Amino acid sequence: MKKIILSITAFILIAFTIASCGSKNDPKEVALNYLNALKSLDYEGAKKFSTPETGKMLDMLSSFSSMMPDSMKEQAKKIKIEIKEAKEDGDKCVVKFVSSDKPEAEEVLNMVKKDGKWLVNMGKDDMQGAGGGMEEGGAPAGGDSTMVEEPMTGKDSVKVDAAQ
Repeated sequence: MKKIILSITAFILIAFTIASCGSKNDPKEVALNYLNALKSLDYEGAKKFSTPETGKMLDMLSSFSSMMPDSMKEQAKKIKIEIKEAKEDGDKCVVKFVSSDKPEAEEVLNMVKKDGKWLVNMGKDDMQGAGGGMEEGGAPAGGDSTMVEEPMTGKDSVKVDAAQ
C-alpha cells in the first residue's frame, strides 16, 4: 500500500515539475499566453509574460482601454491567435503569429530569455505590431485610414484672401 501511495505521489510531483518547467522555456507557449491575455484585455496577466519595459507599455494600453466601447472589448475577446513559428537565436526569439481578425497579416513578437524564462520584449517601436493596432508608417492596422491626403494637382487646393 505504501508503494502505491509513494508511486502516485512521485508521479504527481514529476508531472507538476515537467509542466511548470515547460511553460517557462517554450517561447511559443509564453507568446500565446501573453497574446491571449492581451486580447482579453487582461493587462496584469500579460505582464506575467513580459519584461518590465513591456509592462510599462501595457500600463499605457490599460489606461486607453477604459475609453474603448464595450462592443469593441467583446469583439477583441473573440479573436483567435495562431502561432506560426518561433526562431530562437541565443537569448532572443522572434515569434510569428496571425490573428483571426487579420489572418492575412503575419505579426511578430520579440522575446528575450531572462533568468531561464522567455519574456515578451516590446519597446515603443514594437507597438506598431502586436497589441498596437498599427502597421508600418503609422496607418491603422488593416490599411483603412480615416485621413486621406490628396495629391496636389497644380491648382490651389485652398485659396487664401489676405485682403480680408
